[in-house]
Amino acid sequence: MQAEVEGRDDDAGELFRRAWQAAADDYDACVAAHYVARHQRTAEQVLHWNQECLDRADRVGDDRVLGFYPSLHLNLAQARRDLGDLELAHEHFAAAAEYVRQMPAGPYADWIRFAIAEGRRATSVGADDPVRELLSNLCARADLKVLALILPAYVGDLGTQEDRLRLISALSMVHASRSLEDADQVAVGQAIRLLSAST
Repeated sequence: MQAEVEGRDDDAGELFRRAWQAAADDYDACVAAHYVARHQRTAEQVLHWNQECLDRADRVGDDRVLGFYPSLHLNLAQARRDLGDLELAHEHFAAAAEYVRQMPAGPYADWIRFAIAEGRRATSVGADDPVRELLSNLCARADLKVLALILPAYVGDLGTQEDRLRLISALSMVHASRSLEDADQVAVGQAIRLLSAST
């Protein structure tokens, strides 16, 4: 880890490979495979090592690895996405979304949640995103107050009913304030209707 922090990636990769070779059990191998995956040069190798990590976690099968699953499925989803397999990527993003609820609250859980939500949006074939263009317009105008209300609900939306209701609620508050330009006011109303129809 120190080599990685110091930017000595080749050394870190070699040390993690040694840890993999020295693993005494599936738990050690799971942890080592996670770090080996971070130092691979091709998407195929990244996928291989992340799959190895998940397989080892499944073999451990106890509470020591429960907290790993959101990240494991996120890493597999991103590897699948990099390889162009959006269907399997979406499945792993969905699995990660199921496990992320078990993580303790905090910045790391938020980071994982936001990455999962972004991945789910990016791999949802044919799904409309009625909020993205609105957010783009608000960002262009630096409408910080409105953005501060909508963004947390949007970037953390994992597609659950609870998340969808949180996003609809934020949009409804903005809509009720009547503080937007006419086109954005209409866009917020349309987003609320579309999201409400999908819940």
